[in-house]
Amino acid sequence: MAKLTQEMKDMISTQQCFVATVNRDGTPNIGPKRSTRVLDDEHLAYTEVTGKQTWGNVDQGSKVAIACADREKLKGFRFVGTPEVIKAGQVYDDAVAMLQKLGMPSPKAVIKVKIDKIYNLGIPGAGEEIA
Repeated sequence: MAKLTQEMKDMISTQQCFVATVNRDGTPNIGPKRSTRVLDDEHLAYTEVTGKQTWGNVDQGSKVAIACADREKLKGFRFVGTPEVIKAGQVYDDAVAMLQKLGMPSPKAVIKVKIDKIYNLGIPGAGEEIA
């Protein structure tokens, strides 16, 4: 079972995360998700506001990979997981409140990602599976 460490949680809260999915034709897609955050030791989440390619891929069943790195420290992590689309409930309501404070529209959904595997993106050990 893959679990986030405090170092990973801190990095996610302070660095830009990018979400990768797979298009229907098998080509990769990647996009920044500023809203990426830790829900608990085994889940990440991001709000889907734009509803474009990443959203479409998740809606079509794509798994996701979320990468986060600190260039100055040469450290980073890739979290591979299974997304769940959430359109109601506490997680969604919290996302709506967060976006309202920023003057942004309500999200189409919150994507909750169950972390299946974690890989090192840092030096040394880049590419090695951590959990």
